Amino acid sequence: MKAIAHTAIRNIDDPRYLEDLTLEPPTPGAHDLRVRVEAVAVNPIDLKVHGRRPASAESPVILGFDAAGVVESVGAAVARFGVGDPVFYAGSVARSGCNAELHCVDERLVGPKPTTLDFADSAALALTGLTAWELLFDLMALDDDAHSPAGPVLVLGGAGGVASMAVQLLAAFTDRTVIATASQPDSAEHARTLGAHHVIDYRQDYRDQLAAAGIDDVAAIFSTHTTAFAWENFARVIRPFGRIGFIDDPAPLDVSLLKARSVALYGEGMFNRSVFATDDMIRQHEILTRIARGIDGGRLKATTGQHFGTINAANLRAAHRHVAAGHARGKAVLSGFG
Repeated sequence: MKAIAHTAIRNIDDPRYLEDLTLEPPTPGAHDLRVRVEAVAVNPIDLKVHGRRPASAESPVILGFDAAGVVESVGAAVARFGVGDPVFYAGSVARSGCNAELHCVDERLVGPKPTTLDFADSAALALTGLTAWELLFDLMALDDDAHSPAGPVLVLGGAGGVASMAVQLLAAFTDRTVIATASQPDSAEHARTLGAHHVIDYRQDYRDQLAAAGIDDVAAIFSTHTTAFAWENFARVIRPFGRIGFIDDPAPLDVSLLKARSVALYGEGMFNRSVFATDDMIRQHEILTRIARGIDGGRLKATTGQHFGTINAANLRAAHRHVAAGHARGKAVLSGFG
């Protein structure tokens, strides 16, 4: 099968950063689907894994953790999918990635592909959708139940991939006021089209901007870029007993700023369920199924950004460079093997 992998840790500017290879197809385990990959999306985690996972010509490493495709074969214990089913998923960083014609993934991490989207748009949804849903609803419990703190939610980085899903999920599945951050007029408008009621500039004082919008404080904060400046602003705008969640890898933070208001802090790691084989791995199948229904029902939108062409080493390297530059709107995707 065709596959794109790295055989050594190289700089992203090196033409051999990724290589086109021909490898043996994987064999599915008992709970696995073997998927014929039709499209993939690129995430920052791809670049992180490339930089820390040793590889060689004898043991190449295939990256890629967002895919959509068609089930080609199933393991003996598979109960939810059959051959020919179109699917989408984010997989596991503990296994070989999806930048290959054939890929094995545990069925408990897989959802049915949205019927109203093509494979590229579907591939762009999985990792961002799972990350946003798990932090908003599974960890911070912002799904408007009796134990959820009432009030507005601030989403940092409203035009980015994960933040775009967070804004949409809050707008679609809760009655909360949603505030997004942006620095450019087009990014601010994009956040509004996704459901944000207000947009503030993340470079300026948060409390002053919220006050101008008639908002005294927020019940929860969803952070994608937890800088020192943002952290200081969080401490000033979060209400007592509020909740702050983050998805990035921030520098050390002064958590004592949260004690006076009894604020809870949550860190989201989307791959934890798959890496640790938790008892609730099936939750990711359930979330992806809900997201697919939200897309097909018109409540959610695809978050695709730029399409980088067919899946090969040169195009994937270009997509990685695009992601490394930061501040991209939506997801970088590729489809078909050229």
